[in-house]
Amino acid sequence: MNQEQWNAMDEYLTSQLLAPDAALDAALDASAAAGLPSINVAPNQGKLLHLLAKLRGARRILEVGTLGGYSTIWLARALPSDGRLISLEVDPDNAAVARANIERAGLSGIVSIVIGAAAQTLAKFVTDGVEPFDMIFLDADKKSYPEYLRLSLQLSRPGTVIVGDNVIRRGRIADLESTDPDVIGLHEFFRLLATNPRLDSTAVQTVGSKGWDGFSMSIVSA
Repeated sequence: MNQEQWNAMDEYLTSQLLAPDAALDAALDASAAAGLPSINVAPNQGKLLHLLAKLRGARRILEVGTLGGYSTIWLARALPSDGRLISLEVDPDNAAVARANIERAGLSGIVSIVIGAAAQTLAKFVTDGVEPFDMIFLDADKKSYPEYLRLSLQLSRPGTVIVGDNVIRRGRIADLESTDPDVIGLHEFFRLLATNPRLDSTAVQTVGSKGWDGFSMSIVSA
């Protein structure tokens, strides 16, 4: 199998199972026009996040890493009319693109983007006693995943679903001697997933239009 075949398979799955969506397409086009990197989730991955949020019955979602708001739209659409999604983004320019995309999708009423370093924002949420979230999606710098996880657990309740994106890194995660800061961070992230008694976790590798990668999924038990 090669990238061309993976792309063709994702295109087939998307064409069969996902209806055309002007708002999502516009979000991708606007992100590309603004020069944002094409590191958003694939359409079928966005739909998976949407379904996970629906299965959880999420009313409050936290996203760490907004980029152009593509995954934000997928997640926010799973919320009830009185739901809330808070997305954290360090880059003000990315946030501006995302806000326009979210407004175009008609979701500004339930989505808030907070600009700043995610770890600092999460720590402030903890200090301020922000209401726990039902689902948390981690999709930011991988070296910081351990800290994001520790803080996310303080913003969780029993049953909270925590998804970590891009945790396979084209297989580099299996190199226990790696000096790549992202891989080192993910090694610690996996150690925490495995050893924290509050977490019941798994991870799967994926191939597709975004290459060889994967995600982790955890449920908070207490």
